[in-house]
Amino acid sequence: MTEHATADPATEAFVAHRNLLFTVAYEMLGSAADAEDVLQETWLRWSDVDLDQVRDVRAYLVRITTRQALNRLRGMKRRKEAYVGPWLPEPLLTAPDVAEDVELAESVSMAMMLVLETLAPTERAVFVLREAFDVGYDEIAEAVGKTPAAVRQIAHRARRHVDARRPRQVVPASTSRAALEAFQRAIETMDTQALLEVLAPEVVLVNDGGGIKQASPRPILGADKVTRFMLGVLGKNTDRAITLSPTMANGTPALLVHLGGEFDGVLAAHVEGSVITGLYYVRNPQKLTRVTAETSLTLR
Repeated sequence: MTEHATADPATEAFVAHRNLLFTVAYEMLGSAADAEDVLQETWLRWSDVDLDQVRDVRAYLVRITTRQALNRLRGMKRRKEAYVGPWLPEPLLTAPDVAEDVELAESVSMAMMLVLETLAPTERAVFVLREAFDVGYDEIAEAVGKTPAAVRQIAHRARRHVDARRPRQVVPASTSRAALEAFQRAIETMDTQALLEVLAPEVVLVNDGGGIKQASPRPILGADKVTRFMLGVLGKNTDRAITLSPTMANGTPALLVHLGGEFDGVLAAHVEGSVITGLYYVRNPQKLTRVTAETSLTLR
């Protein structure tokens, strides 16, 4: 009997859709660790399903994943309320070609994920399924326990909310990469003027230490303040070599930051025109375990 003939159909179906399900959960939760937990919960429920009764495997799996993610999203509210300092999504290393898909790159970018944080749980689920994955209203209705008419209204409200807050423009990856390279050179040479030139006047820096690593308790606004903070913080580490390595995180160019040879965090940027308007620095070690594991494997 061939391997294909003896394979478990339920397992094959789950594996075939795993990347899709992970992305759905991640965009709803902003946490790769929680998204993996949701996939475990999805698998446990899927393994008990009678496949003969399933008309559309993809829709069924997305429905289970959405329900589990919604349950977890509602439970995460207290965790975020008690969080020390600004909260950023857990960075997700992505393949270079993701950035060439502008819509996908925008849907998982740090800037966009922070906009999604302003939605209510059901609004976020509806928006993600409809806008990022083009799921039909009837399927979304089954996933979130609403009528199709109600889902249409929720989708309209969520889209209007997001459009009012989403980044004004999405630039090609090459433009983002050029701005980040200029930022990297300015930091490595401690060049104040060069840093000011690559930062938009209204740039915002959000750094997430989770109460474990040093971080500003509030977002820092304005090129002058961001420059002083970045060079001031890094200036305190002059006894530890600073290494910035280009990578791709959440669909856009980013930097891996090492201090004294030790991995310190992921710095992502949002670029408009040719300047950086948003900087997102994740230093909380609890949010870096996946990145640490993946970069360690790459270096082997």
